[in-house]
Amino acid sequence: MLKQSSSVWRGIRCRNATARRWTNRVIRSPQTAGLAALAAFLILLEVAIRNGFIPATIVAPPSEAIAGLFTLQDRVDFVGGFSITFIITAVATLLEFAVGVPFGYFLFRQRDFGIAYGGWLAALFAAPVFLLYPLFLVIFGRSYVTLVLMGFLPGVIPMIIEAEQGFLGVSPTLINVGRSHRLTAAQIFWKVMLPAAAPTIFTGFRLGLMYTLINIVAIEYLVDIGGLGRIVADRYFRFDIPGTYSAIIAVASISILFNWLIGRAERWIRPI
Repeated sequence: MLKQSSSVWRGIRCRNATARRWTNRVIRSPQTAGLAALAAFLILLEVAIRNGFIPATIVAPPSEAIAGLFTLQDRVDFVGGFSITFIITAVATLLEFAVGVPFGYFLFRQRDFGIAYGGWLAALFAAPVFLLYPLFLVIFGRSYVTLVLMGFLPGVIPMIIEAEQGFLGVSPTLINVGRSHRLTAAQIFWKVMLPAAAPTIFTGFRLGLMYTLINIVAIEYLVDIGGLGRIVADRYFRFDIPGTYSAIIAVASISILFNWLIGRAERWIRPI
């Protein structure tokens, strides 16, 4: 009986110690610190707006903007707008990955082309590609094709540049080890080069996502095609400040969601 009691107490102490370690790890994690800082900022902003230090006609109280995520559907097709922006961004980013990685690999393998056109790509990356949207409107009209292409063009350039740099940074030792195990060229690419270059490639992926989402929402805002950009414009011109900020929060949530998905994909390709 005493032995059973002591074993039970040891089990309880072990579970308590495990729970304490898990709690300490969560409390001290960077994610918790970031959420705490964001919550503190929103509380201070709420207080400042409620007390008139910041005009409510310029910045909506965070509580009203967050509540608008659940009430905005009564005034506009919020769910439909969110879905359009999310799907268009997903299609554009997938195209960027499908085009950028092979093209970056081509520039890595064919160094003459990489040296010749690397400067051109850098110049295009700095160019305001967004200003081409009237041309695409003439060619494709006010359609989702215009949104996809206007999101794809500014995002694929950093994808190509970072993919090339990622493959250039792969250690020749890793490639030689793969050859020593008699791997084929395709196996060396998928099992050695792509995982080794993944951190740099996915840096370009995240950078491309930022430009892609900005361009898509901006075109939606200006051309009234649809999506969250159109909702932002509609609420803004109706002087619905909380609704405007609710739509902006939805855009930010799409960015957060895609960054999380990109992180999951990177860990899948490079699990260590």
